[in-house]
Amino acid sequence: MRLLVTGGAGFIGSHFILYILRNYPEDEVINFDKLTYAANLDNLKEVESDPRYHFVKGDIADEMAVSQVLENVDAVLNFAAESHVDRSIVDPDEFVRTNIWGTSILLRVAKEKKVSRFVQISTDEVYGSIKEGSFSETSPLSPSSPYSASKAAADLLALAYFKTYKFPVLITRSTNNYGPFQHREKFIPTIICSALEDKPLPIYADGSNVRDWIFVEDNCRAIDLVLRKGMEGEIYNIGAGNEKTNLEVAREILKILGKSEDLISFVPDRPGHDFRYSVTTEKIRKLGFKTRWKFSDGLRETIQWYREKLRL
Repeated sequence: MRLLVTGGAGFIGSHFILYILRNYPEDEVINFDKLTYAANLDNLKEVESDPRYHFVKGDIADEMAVSQVLENVDAVLNFAAESHVDRSIVDPDEFVRTNIWGTSILLRVAKEKKVSRFVQISTDEVYGSIKEGSFSETSPLSPSSPYSASKAAADLLALAYFKTYKFPVLITRSTNNYGPFQHREKFIPTIICSALEDKPLPIYADGSNVRDWIFVEDNCRAIDLVLRKGMEGEIYNIGAGNEKTNLEVAREILKILGKSEDLISFVPDRPGHDFRYSVTTEKIRKLGFKTRWKFSDGLRETIQWYREKLRL
Protein backbone atom coordinates (compact mmCIF):
# COMPACT_ATOMS: atom_id res chain seq x y z
CA MET A 1 0.00 0.00 0.00
CA ARG A 2 1.23 3.51 -0.85
CA LEU A 3 0.36 5.89 1.98
CA LEU A 4 0.37 9.67 2.07
CA VAL A 5 0.93 10.87 5.64
CA THR A 6 0.33 14.59 6.01
CA GLY A 7 2.08 16.24 8.95
CA GLY A 8 4.48 13.31 9.06
CA ALA A 9 7.29 15.34 10.62
CA GLY A 10 5.13 16.16 13.62
CA PHE A 11 4.85 14.27 16.89
CA ILE A 12 2.22 11.60 16.15
CA GLY A 13 2.74 11.59 12.39
CA SER A 14 6.45 10.75 12.66
CA HIS A 15 5.75 7.93 15.11
CA PHE A 16 3.12 6.58 12.72
CA ILE A 17 5.55 6.58 9.79
CA LEU A 18 8.16 4.73 11.85
CA TYR A 19 5.51 2.22 12.95
CA ILE A 20 4.40 1.52 9.37
CA LEU A 21 7.90 1.10 7.96
CA ARG A 22 8.92 -1.19 10.83
CA ASN A 23 5.87 -3.43 10.53
CA TYR A 24 4.89 -3.45 6.84
CA PRO A 25 7.86 -4.24 4.54
CA GLU A 26 5.69 -3.88 1.43
CA ASP A 27 4.25 -0.46 2.28
CA GLU A 28 5.56 2.85 0.96
CA VAL A 29 5.12 6.17 2.77
CA ILE A 30 5.12 9.72 1.44
CA ASN A 31 5.59 12.29 4.20
CA PHE A 32 3.94 15.57 3.17
CA ASP A 33 4.76 18.28 5.71
CA LYS A 34 4.89 22.07 5.73
CA LEU A 35 7.68 21.99 8.35
CA THR A 36 6.23 24.49 10.79
CA TYR A 37 7.83 25.18 14.17
CA ALA A 38 6.32 21.93 15.55
CA ALA A 39 7.83 19.67 12.87
CA ASN A 40 11.20 17.95 13.10
CA LEU A 41 12.66 15.72 10.39
CA ASP A 42 15.22 14.46 12.91
CA ASN A 43 12.39 12.28 14.25
CA LEU A 44 12.69 10.25 11.04
CA LYS A 45 16.45 9.94 10.71
CA GLU A 46 16.34 6.17 10.97
CA VAL A 47 14.25 5.91 7.78
CA GLU A 48 15.47 8.88 5.72
CA SER A 49 17.57 6.56 3.51
CA ASP A 50 14.87 3.88 3.28
CA PRO A 51 13.73 3.60 -0.38
CA ARG A 52 10.15 3.10 0.87
CA TYR A 53 10.14 6.55 2.49
CA HIS A 54 9.80 9.85 0.63
CA PHE A 55 9.61 13.38 2.03
CA VAL A 56 7.82 16.17 0.17
CA LYS A 57 7.67 19.64 1.67
CA GLY A 58 4.24 21.15 1.20
CA ASP A 59 1.11 22.67 2.69
CA ILE A 60 -2.26 20.88 2.70
CA ALA A 61 -3.85 24.29 2.01
CA ASP A 62 -1.89 24.51 -1.29
CA GLU A 63 -4.12 22.85 -3.89
CA MET A 64 -1.43 22.50 -6.56
CA ALA A 65 1.03 20.87 -4.15
CA VAL A 66 -1.67 18.53 -2.86
CA SER A 67 -2.67 17.54 -6.39
CA GLN A 68 0.91 16.68 -7.29
CA VAL A 69 1.64 14.63 -4.18
CA LEU A 70 -1.61 12.66 -4.40
CA GLU A 71 -0.71 10.92 -7.66
CA ASN A 72 -0.89 7.12 -7.33
CA VAL A 73 -1.67 7.13 -3.60
CA ASP A 74 -3.77 4.33 -2.08
CA ALA A 75 -4.59 5.95 1.27
CA VAL A 76 -4.32 9.32 3.00
CA LEU A 77 -3.80 9.78 6.73
CA ASN A 78 -4.32 13.42 7.63
CA PHE A 79 -2.23 14.19 10.71
CA ALA A 80 -1.47 17.74 9.54
CA ALA A 81 -2.93 20.28 11.96
CA GLU A 82 -2.28 23.25 14.14
CA SER A 83 -2.88 21.66 17.53
CA HIS A 84 -1.81 23.81 20.48
CA VAL A 85 -4.87 25.13 22.32
CA ASP A 86 -3.09 28.15 23.81
CA ARG A 87 -1.88 29.24 20.37
CA SER A 88 -5.39 28.87 18.96
CA ILE A 89 -6.69 31.28 21.57
CA VAL A 90 -4.13 33.90 20.51
CA ASP A 91 -4.29 33.31 16.73
CA PRO A 92 -7.38 31.34 15.66
CA ASP A 93 -7.12 32.22 11.95
CA GLU A 94 -4.15 29.94 11.32
CA PHE A 95 -6.11 27.05 12.84
CA VAL A 96 -9.05 27.73 10.54
CA ARG A 97 -6.74 27.90 7.51
CA THR A 98 -4.90 24.64 8.15
CA ASN A 99 -7.41 22.51 10.01
CA ILE A 100 -10.53 23.40 8.02
CA TRP A 101 -9.48 24.84 4.67
CA GLY A 102 -6.50 22.50 4.37
CA THR A 103 -8.65 19.46 5.15
CA SER A 104 -11.23 20.65 2.61
CA ILE A 105 -8.62 20.82 -0.15
CA LEU A 106 -7.18 17.45 0.84
CA LEU A 107 -10.60 15.78 0.78
CA ARG A 108 -11.61 17.24 -2.57
CA VAL A 109 -8.38 16.38 -4.35
CA ALA A 110 -8.24 12.91 -2.78
CA LYS A 111 -11.78 12.29 -4.05
CA GLU A 112 -10.79 13.46 -7.53
CA LYS A 113 -7.75 11.15 -7.47
CA LYS A 114 -9.98 8.25 -6.35
CA VAL A 115 -8.00 7.54 -3.20
CA SER A 116 -9.32 4.30 -1.70
CA ARG A 117 -9.05 5.24 2.00
CA PHE A 118 -8.95 8.58 3.86
CA VAL A 119 -8.29 8.61 7.62
CA GLN A 120 -8.93 11.94 9.33
CA ILE A 121 -6.92 12.16 12.56
CA SER A 122 -9.00 14.05 15.11
CA THR A 123 -9.18 14.52 18.87
CA ASP A 124 -11.44 13.81 21.83
CA GLU A 125 -11.49 17.57 22.42
CA VAL A 126 -14.23 17.96 19.81
CA TYR A 127 -16.73 16.58 22.36
CA GLY A 128 -15.90 19.22 24.95
CA SER A 129 -15.80 18.58 28.69
CA ILE A 130 -17.69 15.92 30.66
CA LYS A 131 -17.92 15.76 34.47
CA GLU A 132 -19.03 12.14 34.73
CA GLY A 133 -19.21 9.22 32.32
CA SER A 134 -17.64 9.13 28.87
CA PHE A 135 -18.42 10.33 25.37
CA SER A 136 -19.22 7.80 22.66
CA GLU A 137 -18.72 8.26 18.92
CA THR A 138 -22.35 9.39 18.62
CA SER A 139 -22.14 12.08 21.33
CA PRO A 140 -22.85 15.63 20.16
CA LEU A 141 -19.87 17.86 19.47
CA SER A 142 -19.31 20.80 21.80
CA PRO A 143 -15.79 22.18 21.26
CA SER A 144 -14.51 24.87 23.61
CA SER A 145 -11.41 26.33 21.91
CA PRO A 146 -10.72 27.58 18.38
CA TYR A 147 -8.47 24.51 18.02
CA SER A 148 -11.12 21.95 18.92
CA ALA A 149 -13.76 23.87 16.95
CA SER A 150 -11.58 23.73 13.84
CA LYS A 151 -11.07 19.97 14.30
CA ALA A 152 -14.81 19.44 14.79
CA ALA A 153 -15.49 21.35 11.57
CA ALA A 154 -12.97 19.21 9.70
CA ASP A 155 -14.60 16.04 11.05
CA LEU A 156 -18.03 17.15 9.89
CA LEU A 157 -16.66 18.03 6.48
CA ALA A 158 -15.04 14.61 6.19
CA LEU A 159 -18.28 12.88 7.17
CA ALA A 160 -20.16 14.99 4.63
CA TYR A 161 -17.84 13.66 1.92
CA PHE A 162 -18.81 10.14 2.91
CA LYS A 163 -22.54 10.90 3.03
CA THR A 164 -22.65 12.98 -0.15
CA TYR A 165 -20.02 11.34 -2.37
CA LYS A 166 -19.56 7.94 -0.68
CA PHE A 167 -15.91 8.89 -0.35
CA PRO A 168 -14.22 6.31 1.95
CA VAL A 169 -13.56 8.47 5.01
CA LEU A 170 -12.77 7.18 8.50
CA ILE A 171 -12.14 9.32 11.61
CA THR A 172 -10.08 8.64 14.73
CA ARG A 173 -10.50 10.68 17.90
CA SER A 174 -7.78 9.95 20.43
CA THR A 175 -7.26 11.11 23.96
CA ASN A 176 -4.09 13.03 24.94
CA ASN A 177 -0.93 11.51 23.48
CA TYR A 178 2.46 11.54 25.16
CA GLY A 179 5.88 10.16 24.30
CA PRO A 180 9.21 11.04 22.67
CA PHE A 181 9.35 13.74 19.93
CA GLN A 182 6.53 15.87 21.35
CA HIS A 183 7.04 19.64 21.15
CA ARG A 184 8.06 21.22 24.40
CA GLU A 185 5.02 23.51 24.47
CA LYS A 186 2.69 20.59 25.33
CA PHE A 187 1.88 19.71 28.94
CA ILE A 188 3.97 16.61 29.70
CA PRO A 189 7.10 17.86 27.86
CA THR A 190 6.76 21.21 29.65
CA ILE A 191 6.60 19.50 33.03
CA ILE A 192 9.46 17.09 32.27
CA CYS A 193 11.80 19.74 30.87
CA SER A 194 11.04 22.21 33.66
CA ALA A 195 11.73 19.54 36.27
CA LEU A 196 14.97 18.46 34.59
CA GLU A 197 16.11 22.09 34.58
CA ASP A 198 14.92 22.69 38.18
CA LYS A 199 12.52 25.38 36.99
CA PRO A 200 8.95 25.97 38.25
CA LEU A 201 6.39 23.55 36.84
CA PRO A 202 3.47 25.67 35.52
CA ILE A 203 0.12 24.05 36.41
CA TYR A 204 -3.11 25.75 35.36
CA ALA A 205 -5.50 26.72 38.18
CA ASP A 206 -5.42 24.05 40.92
CA GLY A 207 -4.27 21.18 38.66
CA SER A 208 -7.58 19.28 38.93
CA ASN A 209 -8.26 19.10 35.17
CA VAL A 210 -8.46 15.47 34.03
CA ARG A 211 -7.07 13.88 30.86
CA ASP A 212 -6.81 10.28 29.64
CA TRP A 213 -3.20 9.72 28.54
CA ILE A 214 -2.25 7.28 25.77
CA PHE A 215 1.34 6.48 24.79
CA VAL A 216 1.85 7.59 21.19
CA GLU A 217 2.86 4.13 19.96
CA ASP A 218 -0.44 2.68 21.18
CA ASN A 219 -2.34 5.39 19.32
CA CYS A 220 -0.39 4.61 16.12
CA ARG A 221 -1.35 0.94 16.41
CA ALA A 222 -5.00 1.91 16.81
CA ILE A 223 -4.90 4.24 13.79
CA ASP A 224 -3.33 1.46 11.73
CA LEU A 225 -6.18 -0.86 12.73
CA VAL A 226 -8.72 1.73 11.60
CA LEU A 227 -6.86 2.15 8.30
CA ARG A 228 -6.87 -1.57 7.55
CA LYS A 229 -9.99 -2.89 9.29
CA GLY A 230 -12.24 0.08 10.04
CA MET A 231 -15.62 0.59 8.41
CA GLU A 232 -15.91 3.51 5.99
CA GLY A 233 -17.90 6.47 7.27
CA GLU A 234 -17.30 5.52 10.89
CA ILE A 235 -15.67 7.31 13.84
CA TYR A 236 -13.38 5.49 16.28
CA ASN A 237 -12.53 6.83 19.73
CA ILE A 238 -9.05 5.85 20.95
CA GLY A 239 -8.16 5.91 24.64
CA ALA A 240 -6.09 4.09 27.24
CA GLY A 241 -8.10 4.42 30.46
CA ASN A 242 -5.33 6.42 32.13
CA GLU A 243 -7.38 9.29 33.54
CA LYS A 244 -5.25 11.52 35.73
CA THR A 245 -5.36 15.09 36.93
CA ASN A 246 -2.64 17.41 35.72
CA LEU A 247 -1.38 17.62 39.27
CA GLU A 248 -1.12 13.83 39.52
CA VAL A 249 0.91 13.71 36.31
CA ALA A 250 3.26 16.42 37.54
CA ARG A 251 3.76 14.65 40.86
CA GLU A 252 4.50 11.32 39.13
CA ILE A 253 7.11 12.99 36.92
CA LEU A 254 8.75 14.59 39.95
CA LYS A 255 8.74 11.26 41.79
CA ILE A 256 10.45 9.47 38.88
CA LEU A 257 13.07 12.22 38.70
CA GLY A 258 13.55 12.38 42.46
CA LYS A 259 12.65 16.09 42.49
CA SER A 260 10.83 18.09 45.14
CA GLU A 261 7.15 18.98 44.76
CA ASP A 262 8.18 22.49 45.75
CA LEU A 263 8.84 22.99 42.02
CA ILE A 264 5.08 22.92 41.34
CA SER A 265 3.81 26.41 40.53
CA PHE A 266 0.10 27.14 40.01
CA VAL A 267 -0.63 29.71 37.30
CA PRO A 268 -3.87 31.44 36.18
CA ASP A 269 -6.20 29.18 34.24
CA ARG A 270 -6.52 29.59 30.48
CA PRO A 271 -9.82 30.75 28.89
CA GLY A 272 -12.32 28.00 28.11
CA HIS A 273 -10.21 25.32 29.81
CA ASP A 274 -12.11 22.00 29.62
CA PHE A 275 -12.26 20.21 32.96
CA ARG A 276 -12.31 16.56 31.90
CA TYR A 277 -12.08 14.49 28.73
CA SER A 278 -13.20 10.87 28.62
CA VAL A 279 -14.29 8.61 25.76
CA THR A 280 -15.65 5.09 25.40
CA THR A 281 -13.39 2.72 23.45
CA GLU A 282 -15.55 -0.38 22.84
CA LYS A 283 -15.67 0.29 19.11
CA ILE A 284 -11.89 0.37 18.54
CA ARG A 285 -11.47 -2.65 20.81
CA LYS A 286 -13.82 -4.63 18.58
CA LEU A 287 -11.20 -4.18 15.84
CA GLY A 288 -8.72 -5.93 18.14
CA PHE A 289 -7.07 -2.95 19.82
CA LYS A 290 -5.45 -3.31 23.24
CA THR A 291 -3.00 -0.90 24.80
CA ARG A 292 0.49 -2.28 25.44
CA TRP A 293 2.00 0.58 27.44
CA LYS A 294 1.33 1.23 31.12
CA PHE A 295 1.26 4.94 31.87
CA SER A 296 4.25 4.75 34.25
CA ASP A 297 6.35 2.81 31.73
CA GLY A 298 5.52 5.24 28.93
CA LEU A 299 6.30 8.16 31.21
CA ARG A 300 9.72 6.73 32.09
CA GLU A 301 10.45 6.17 28.39
CA THR A 302 9.42 9.75 27.64
CA ILE A 303 11.46 11.22 30.49
CA GLN A 304 14.55 9.33 29.35
CA TRP A 305 14.17 10.71 25.83
CA TYR A 306 13.97 14.32 27.06
CA ARG A 307 16.84 13.73 29.47
CA GLU A 308 19.01 12.62 26.54
CA LYS A 309 17.74 15.46 24.35
CA LEU A 310 18.59 18.05 27.01
CA ARG A 311 21.74 16.14 28.00
CA LEU A 312 20.73 16.22 31.66
